[in-house]
Amino acid sequence: MKDVTDATFQADVIERSTQVPVVVDLWAPWCGPCRTLGPIIERAVDATAGAVELAKVNVDENPNVAASFQVQSIPAVYALVDRQVVDGFIGALGEAQVKEFISRLLAAPSEADKLVAAGDEASLRRALELEPDHPGAVAALAELMVDKGEPQEALSLLAKIPDTPEARRVAALARLSIEGAMPKSGSDLVARLDDLLDRVKGDEEAHQEFLDLLETLGPDDPRTAGYRRALASRLF
Repeated sequence: MKDVTDATFQADVIERSTQVPVVVDLWAPWCGPCRTLGPIIERAVDATAGAVELAKVNVDENPNVAASFQVQSIPAVYALVDRQVVDGFIGALGEAQVKEFISRLLAAPSEADKLVAAGDEASLRRALELEPDHPGAVAALAELMVDKGEPQEALSLLAKIPDTPEARRVAALARLSIEGAMPKSGSDLVARLDDLLDRVKGDEEAHQEFLDLLETLGPDDPRTAGYRRALASRLF
């Protein structure tokens, strides 16, 4: 997900849409339906593992983008492929409808996609022979490498693909494995976060480990938001 402005719209949306479908979510902070719809779209796009990208545009701060879509009400959502608007909707849809909207942007499964679905190491490596930068294959193989005790290879694989929530999660697992800091249980993880909080300011290694542990928790874990607030209070 990217926060896109009038200045970055051409590169982050128009040009980027020649490489991957881009969904543009036009919203504003005062818009209640926008706040409802936003997390739903984010989850649906995240589930594509990089096959679709999301651009968020605050229409109050970026009037030129809003004008280019001739927006009269928000939330307004548009999908671009090869610089062209190919689909869109106005208003807050439910999760099932949003997932269906996103699914229409996905091409029919390629041979690499089918190999990724198999999930074993041989299939994933074959998928990468066919599509060396396949996001799903890279992330899945990288996680297998972490599980096999080869986290450096995992990080090398992840360097080939754009930053996504899944890539960040697996990279965090790899770094924690390298440092021997992988928690053995949920209670160990919480205890470690509490310990690191006292050291994050001025200790870059402690700061990075803290962030990596939060990535393993994931954004939907209720503890994540609390620990991010606690981190901000320590740093600022």
